Amino acid sequence: MLVVKALHILFVTSWFAGLFYLPRIFVNLAMEDAPVARDRLLLMARKLYRFMTILAVPALALGLWLWLGYGIGGGWMHAKLALVVVLIGYHHGCGRLLAKFEAGTNTRSHKWYRWFNELPVVVLLAVVLLVVVKPF
Repeated sequence: MLVVKALHILFVTSWFAGLFYLPRIFVNLAMEDAPVARDRLLLMARKLYRFMTILAVPALALGLWLWLGYGIGGGWMHAKLALVVVLIGYHHGCGRLLAKFEAGTNTRSHKWYRWFNELPVVVLLAVVLLVVVKPF
């Protein structure tokens, strides 16, 4: 079970790297007017989103394996699972925002994307605290 836990941590960490970086690309896309630079950023964003999705699948599958192996746990686990649902929604939301950039229909400012970029940081902090402290 320790190998499963280690792999889960590895995939979650890698998935979060993408969740942190993709909105930073969105910040730059929201500020960019030059077509060549915009196309390069879109290519980077598409590739990153695909890779993030590939990393999210084993992260979630290994997390499910751990959950089934150790049991539900307690209130902290329910809170953690709710945050995982938020992250899945955030990931999906990033895909929708990417589609808007690709279609040329983005209406949000770079400042909005800077704030949007902070959500996974807050969720990561909450998840780590829940898992380590197990407050309830």
